[in-house]
Amino acid sequence: MSEAVNIVLKKPLDKMTAKELRELCISQIPQITGASGMDKDALVVAVREALGFSDDEENKGPSPYKQQIWSLKQQVRTLRAEKEQLSGAQRKDRDQLRRKINLLKKRTRRLAAAA
Repeated sequence: MSEAVNIVLKKPLDKMTAKELRELCISQIPQITGASGMDKDALVVAVREALGFSDDEENKGPSPYKQQIWSLKQQVRTLRAEKEQLSGAQRKDRDQLRRKINLLKKRTRRLAAAA
């Protein structure tokens, strides 16, 4: 019963709702029985087994962007130190530094999410 099942998923299994997973199991994966009574975690495991996904695909290891993230965080640290040195009279400069820090933090979050 090892039939090759070719299913195109619109989004990752972890992001799908339990209802979507049940519909997927009932309509496209007949090997999974009892899908209507399973919870989301059990459905995800069953679908991965049926489609032949291995656990290695999930755990890819360290981020390929680790060096970039590290350098951006280093820049944030230096900008924060500069911001602390400015006095209250230089509000415009502090605001510019705050915006730069905010932008760099957003970039680090995007890189971490992309990995």
